[in-house]
Amino acid sequence: MQKIIVHSLSELPLAAAEIISHLKDHTIIGVYGNLGAGKTTMIKEICRQMGVPDIVNSPTFALVNEYFTTRGGVIYHFDFYRINSIWEAFDIGYEDFFYSGNICFIEWPEKVEELLTDNVLRIYIQELPGGEREISIGRTAFSNKK
Repeated sequence: MQKIIVHSLSELPLAAAEIISHLKDHTIIGVYGNLGAGKTTMIKEICRQMGVPDIVNSPTFALVNEYFTTRGGVIYHFDFYRINSIWEAFDIGYEDFFYSGNICFIEWPEKVEELLTDNVLRIYIQELPGGEREISIGRTAFSNKK
């Protein structure tokens, strides 16, 4: 498991580039962290570096946003914070997105953990006491994180 400490927003591009270097054959990326940890901010920067020219924001009420890259790619961005049941993921047809071969960023993946495969790249963002962020990158679940 790799860890990155981000001391300020000016270091965000380097952290995003490091995360992108870990994508390789991963298309499903679970982004874990408490409210305000910086999940959406990190996804915005990753999408910017992957060529998304549009505004990237959290799909809190829509559950999923679709972004197109300047290279012709598609990126899906999920926010499962407000779902009350795993069946809501089924209702939006999560399989069509998750198995499309396109990149899928998932905020609050713990709400749909049973739908995720072993090949999910997991990113955990934790706010540290001084306001810095610790970012852990790996394929294992973060059961020891709160």
